[in-house]
Amino acid sequence: MSIQDIIEGKKQWRAHVARVKALPPDYQIVYKEMQKYLFKVGPVSLSDGPLLPGILGFFEEGVAAGKGVLELIGTDVAAFCDDLIKDSPTYADVYQRSLAQEAGEAEN
Repeated sequence: MSIQDIIEGKKQWRAHVARVKALPPDYQIVYKEMQKYLFKVGPVSLSDGPLLPGILGFFEEGVAAGKGVLELIGTDVAAFCDDLIKDSPTYADVYQRSLAQEAGEAEN
């Protein structure tokens, strides 16, 4: 990763944060909670994948349509997030596979 890549990544992240700050307060709160949850459960592609920008775009569309954030996602934020990442490998999955691989190697 070059310095230019790092600079470009920071620019993109700052633009993303500016878009989040442009959302209404209730959307911002839910987005930040979703982000916290997703960083905790750790889909492997979270940092460079389309998930967070996709959520943000979805929220911007909801704002434009005049809908409340809970109308879009429901009252269980964690369940909504889990549904979004159900087919994505998480760091927990990677860790479980490494443990299983280590156990298999130890048996040999």
